[in-house]
Amino acid sequence: MSYEVIAILMFATMMLMMATGQRVFGAIGFVAVAAALPLWGVGGSDMGFSAAMKLMKWYPLLTLPMFIFMGYVLSESRLADDLYRMFHVWFGPIPGGLAIGTIFLMVIISAMNGLSVAGMAIGATIALPELLKRKYDKRMVTGVIQAGSSLGILIPPSVVLVLYAMIARQPVSLLWLAGVLPGLMMAAMFIFYIWLRCRLNPEFGPVLDAEERAAIPRSEKLRLLTAGVLPLVIFLVMMVPFVTGYTSLVEASVVGALAAVIAAVIKGRFTRAVFETCTRETLAISCMFMWIILAALAFGAVFDGLGAVKAIEGFFIDRLGLSPWTILILMQLSYLVMGTFLDDTAMLVIVAPLYVPLVVTLDLGIDKQYVLIWYGVLYTITCQIAYMTPPFGYNLFLMRAMAPPEINIIDIYRSIVPFVGVMILALILVLAFPQIALWLPQQINAR
Repeated sequence: MSYEVIAILMFATMMLMMATGQRVFGAIGFVAVAAALPLWGVGGSDMGFSAAMKLMKWYPLLTLPMFIFMGYVLSESRLADDLYRMFHVWFGPIPGGLAIGTIFLMVIISAMNGLSVAGMAIGATIALPELLKRKYDKRMVTGVIQAGSSLGILIPPSVVLVLYAMIARQPVSLLWLAGVLPGLMMAAMFIFYIWLRCRLNPEFGPVLDAEERAAIPRSEKLRLLTAGVLPLVIFLVMMVPFVTGYTSLVEASVVGALAAVIAAVIKGRFTRAVFETCTRETLAISCMFMWIILAALAFGAVFDGLGAVKAIEGFFIDRLGLSPWTILILMQLSYLVMGTFLDDTAMLVIVAPLYVPLVVTLDLGIDKQYVLIWYGVLYTITCQIAYMTPPFGYNLFLMRAMAPPEINIIDIYRSIVPFVGVMILALILVLAFPQIALWLPQQINAR
């Protein structure tokens, strides 16, 4: 049996297992080990063990539970409630101001958690009822929350970029820095779209009533401003020492988690129940990602041994004669297609062992030291789009579960159309202008 047939059988078996409801890490890890044994005999069993040892020795992985714990502390202690109340008061006079404030809220929550689900939960439980009560268009605000929550996998500390870093063997710190400007650019594009839409159609995002604004005393506005600044202070306390070189990435994550706990204690909201919930959820999510990374490393090792990457490279370049940029665009399109039935983690683990080595061989005119950093941002933006495209769209399912009865599945599907368009535009911009992603990591790395 040829290596090409073995590679096809591995993919087919893995897809079949996932289609029958098996967990992603179980399907991928089983196929990797099961294929290694007949290929390399008894020695093939060492691939899984070698992947486990490599994972345990990967020091930056310690950032994963720290950032997840920090995000859950901020969420469970309701510090986000004060933050949204601040945006409600200060952005109310602007057309679509509450929706714009929701995007700001999502950006800050993303910078605290790194998971899309956290932003979705906070947006659906805090922002959505308030927006509907203020007579905002239900389809627009549903799209706002879904799009805003997707920023959690791009703006650092992105957990998805941690997973990509492990598979692509790239520094997490540079990947996070590369996600900053594209993430902020996309948030700014969302905000501009909301403002323009509500400026052209005022009924979509009515301004806060003048009488209600006048009824809020200045002292309350200042108090809310102070409360809203607290999460931003936590982020700066965590990231400034890291960016300036005073702390390592792992040390910065510990500082962030500790700062979040101190803030919750000062507010009197760090109860035993909050601590138990945060610890339990952190452990569950961290273990899930560790199992996925372990399976991905084993799967990638088998594919390297099969020479599948060289076969794909030869097929695209030698047989089809495609240009490097055409190949890159086709790779992104394949992610969009897979995103209709797979989540971001499954896509990364399945395809990254093939695509990551291929990207390095393509002559794209980008410094080889940074090409995989740039590609990680492209992958993550494509995942954001996949999060919001039916039928699988992860954010679509979450919104359907959390939305009130007056918002049906058709509203949810139609709400994401303009925001997906904005994301595709952002993807094109990062493709055309790689420095959007690479400028910050290059500047910091030069120091």
